[in-house]
Amino acid sequence: MSADTSVPHPRLSGLDASDSALFATLLREAPIGFALFDTDLRFKRVNHSLARLHGVAVADLEGKKPSEVLSEKFGEIVETAVRKVVDEDRPVLDVDLEIGGRHWAYSWLPAHAADGEITGVVLVVVDVTDRVLAETAIRRKEERYRSLVEASSQVVWVTMPTGKVVDDAPEWRAITGQTHEEYAADGWLGAVHSEDRARIEEAWQACVAGDRIFEATYRIRTRAGGYRNYDVRAVPIRREGEIVEWVGANTDVTGKREAEEMRGRLTEQLSAAALRTARLQQATSMLAEALTVNQVVAVITEVGRSAIGADRSAVALLDDDKVRLRTITPGGIPELPGPAREEIGVEDPSVMSVAVRERRPFLAENPTSLRLQIQAEEIDAFVQVTDERAWVGLPLLAAGRALGALRFSFTRPREITEEERVFLEALAGQCALAVERATLFEREHKTAEALQRSLLPDQLPQLPPMRLAARYQPATRHVQVGGDWYDAFPLQDDRVAIVIGDVMGKGVKAAAGMGRVRNALRALALNDPRPAAVLSGLDRLFSATEGMEQITTLAYAVIDPATGEGVISNAGHLPPLFIYPDRRPEVSTAEAGTPLGWPSQRHQTKFSVPPGNTVVFYSDGLVENRRRGLDAGLDEIVAIAADAPPEVLADPEILVDFLVDRMLAGYDHDDDVTVLALHVPPKTA
Repeated sequence: MSADTSVPHPRLSGLDASDSALFATLLREAPIGFALFDTDLRFKRVNHSLARLHGVAVADLEGKKPSEVLSEKFGEIVETAVRKVVDEDRPVLDVDLEIGGRHWAYSWLPAHAADGEITGVVLVVVDVTDRVLAETAIRRKEERYRSLVEASSQVVWVTMPTGKVVDDAPEWRAITGQTHEEYAADGWLGAVHSEDRARIEEAWQACVAGDRIFEATYRIRTRAGGYRNYDVRAVPIRREGEIVEWVGANTDVTGKREAEEMRGRLTEQLSAAALRTARLQQATSMLAEALTVNQVVAVITEVGRSAIGADRSAVALLDDDKVRLRTITPGGIPELPGPAREEIGVEDPSVMSVAVRERRPFLAENPTSLRLQIQAEEIDAFVQVTDERAWVGLPLLAAGRALGALRFSFTRPREITEEERVFLEALAGQCALAVERATLFEREHKTAEALQRSLLPDQLPQLPPMRLAARYQPATRHVQVGGDWYDAFPLQDDRVAIVIGDVMGKGVKAAAGMGRVRNALRALALNDPRPAAVLSGLDRLFSATEGMEQITTLAYAVIDPATGEGVISNAGHLPPLFIYPDRRPEVSTAEAGTPLGWPSQRHQTKFSVPPGNTVVFYSDGLVENRRRGLDAGLDEIVAIAADAPPEVLADPEILVDFLVDRMLAGYDHDDDVTVLALHVPPKTA
C-alpha cells in the first residue's frame, strides 16, 4: 500500500445500480478484506474475507464496535485507527499486523459525503506476507553483509560504471586523511603513491573499459604522512546484463608485505642455513599471533635456543628510566656473583648490559673471550662458578631505540658463524618489533579495560521482588577490549531502567564511545524515561557528535518491579531471551530497529516478566563467533536455557554463569561478552 496521503477519498452516497453491483461484488468476492465504519466506530458493512480473517461471521460484526467482537489486541488497534481517521480526517495506511502466521497490511481511509463531511471510515486489508518475507530476507542479507565487512579488515568502496566514485567512504578517508571533497574528486586513487599512481590508474581504467575484475597491489599515503601497502580487488555488479556499479575492497597487507620482504632478505643471506631460515619463518608466523610480551618472549627463546642449540636463554627489557634491565624469563640473570637477579643496571658488567649500551651484538665464544671483552672482577668470579662456556648478547632495537636485550649461552665453547649471526640479528629485530607491539597492546588494553570497567555499575539495584545479575567477560583471543556495556538504575517513579549496548570497535576509542553513550542515556532517562523517547534523544545526540562510521547498538527497557510489566525499545541490538517456568524459552520477535544515529522512527514494545520468569539481555559475543553464525547462536542459547536445571533458573547469578560457560565452551573467545538477567521469583504460598 502506498503511504501517499493524497489517496482519493471514497464517496459512497449517490451510487447508481452498476456502482451498487460493484460494491456488492467487492463485499462478497474480493480476496482482500473490506469494511465500512460509521462515525460512531461501528461496523456498517463487512465482507466475508475480513470476517474469515478474524474468525467471526459477518453478522457478528455489523453494528458492533471492533473492541466488542474482535480479540482484545486487534480490537484496540482497529478501533484506535478508526477513531484517529474520524478525528483527523486523514488516512492511516499500511499498518502491518500478523494473523495466523501471515502479514496483513491494514489501511483506513475517510469516506466523505458530497458536501465533504466525513460520513465514515473504509478499511482495506491486503495480504502482504510475500512482501514482508522478501523485505526481511533482504534486510537479513544486508545485516550479514555488513557484519562480514565489519568482521574483516577490508575497506569497501563503490564507483559508478565509469569508475567515478559515487558514494563516500568514511573508513577509507579515516585512513588516508582525504577530505570529502578530495575523495569525491579523485576517489581512492587520490591516495595512491605517486610512483604507483600511473600504473594503477591505467590498469583500473583498462579493467573498467574491458569489463574485467580488477586486482592490484599498491602503496597509499596515510593520514600520518607515511605509506602502507594495500591489496585491492574490484568486481562489476550487473543488472539485466548491464554494469550498474563497481564494488572494491582494499585490504591492508603492510605487515604481510614487510614480513615477506624480511623473509626474502633473510633467505638470501641464509641460503646455506635452510633449517634456521625455516625456524625464523616459523617465528614470524608465531609472533603474528603473540599479543602479550610473555607470549613474544616464549616464542623467541624457544626458536632461538632450538635454532642454534643454546642451553639457556633470557630476555630482559629496559625500565622506563632506561637505566636498568628487568628479566622477563623465569630464573633471573645469572651473570653476576650470587643468586640470579631479576634486575641489573645498564652500566653493570654483563653480556646484556654491553649489548644494550653499545647497541650491537656481543659474542664471546669462550671464557677467555668474555674476560677480554668485559674486564671486571665480577666477570672473573662469575666464570669460576658457572658451567656456561660461550655467550651471545643481542640488543632489541626498534626504530633505533633500545628496548632490552636477548641472551643465549652454551655449556661448551661455541663460535658463532656469520650465517648464525645474521640469523640471530634478524631474530632480535623480529623480537623487538613484536615486543614493542605487544607493549603498546598491553598498555592500551589496561587503559581501555580500566575505563570500561569503571563505567560499568559497581552493583545492580535489587528491587523486590525482582533480582538482577550481570557478567562482563573481556575477550581472551585478543588483547584489546571493546565497547560492550550494561547498566541498571532506579527511576524516580520506582521503576527500574535496564540497558545493554555495544559500541563496535576495539580499544580506548570504543570504550570512550561507550562511556559517552552511557552517560547520555542516563541523563535522558532522568528527564523522560520512556524507551522510545530516550532512543530518539540518543539518535539526535549521536548524529551531532559521533561519526557515521561508529556503529552503536543498544536495547533499553523500563520495568515496574511491582507488576513485572515493562516496555522496551531496541536500536539494532540482539533480541532479549525470555525464559518461562512452564514452556520452552524464546527470543523476542519484536522489530530490532536501526543502530543509533540512523534515520528511524523509534518505537517501544510492551513485555511482561511474571513471577517465576526471567528475561536475559546479552551482547553478540555470547552467541556469535568466527565458527558460529548468529542464527545458530540464537538457536543454541534457546536450547541451553531450555536444558537448564530448575535451581539454575531460580538464581540469576547462577544462570548468567551457566549461559556464559555453556555458550563459550569449545569456541575461541574472540569478542567481549556481556550478559544481564532479570528474574522474578515465583510467589510463595
